Amino acid sequence: MTIPLFKGSDVERLRRASQAAAGTLAYVASRLAPGVSTADIDAWVREDTARRGGKPSQLGFHGFPATVCTSRNQVVCHGIPRPDEHLAPGDIINVDVTTFLDGFHGDTSATFLIGDVSAEARHVVDVARRCRDAGIAVVRHGARLGDIGAAIEELARKEGCSVVEEFGGHGIGHQMHAPPVVPHTGKRGTGIKLRSGMVLTVEPMVNLGRPGIRVMPDGWTVVTEDGRLSAQFEHTILVTREGCEVLTRQELPLTIPVLVSQHFGTGAEAAHGA
Repeated sequence: MTIPLFKGSDVERLRRASQAAAGTLAYVASRLAPGVSTADIDAWVREDTARRGGKPSQLGFHGFPATVCTSRNQVVCHGIPRPDEHLAPGDIINVDVTTFLDGFHGDTSATFLIGDVSAEARHVVDVARRCRDAGIAVVRHGARLGDIGAAIEELARKEGCSVVEEFGGHGIGHQMHAPPVVPHTGKRGTGIKLRSGMVLTVEPMVNLGRPGIRVMPDGWTVVTEDGRLSAQFEHTILVTREGCEVLTRQELPLTIPVLVSQHFGTGAEAAHGA
């Protein structure tokens, strides 16, 4: 397994691709509201990525049919945008954006709270964000890959949540998915040594209930086995001698305010939020 080490102009191009992805995610966040369909999100990602001079990395990847993954409520990851799936107050939704720009990929995601959500929803979103940050905090030249998973798993367990084991982070650069796989569970002091110049994603999927998952008949959409909520956050990071540089850093409003006029009524409108 050869893991590339990036430096010089390649790092600057990685920064640009990562910031393009982060900018598109922020653009989507600014437009989220009840009634928005996940197909709307797909269209916004397509349009904004093009405006930034990039291409959506996910479109066509192993046959994936959309430009973005939209994973709502009990969907763990790889949710396919649909015109008949609409956001409703109380939902949580992860939006996962990857941009290919000037020969490099940048990958980032966040989970947003639509209006006034339940205490459980707020908890799992907060824990997922902190788990991502806990994993990133241990990254530095000479650390072990297992240190990342251990930090994530320890925090999730402390908060009464679980971490999905079947999916992890990954190397990224000229390829969207490259070595190494970055497990989000593990033991400290195990796994390969991290080296300055490696570029990785840290993207734990945290479940409110048990860690079990199942794949829906579409072959892509992954949901929690027990039907409870799941949340995820992701950054692309560059390993450095001192620690790491978060290439996709972006301030995002995670709670999407809902105006009274945006609340669904009854009948057909309410059915959209089901």
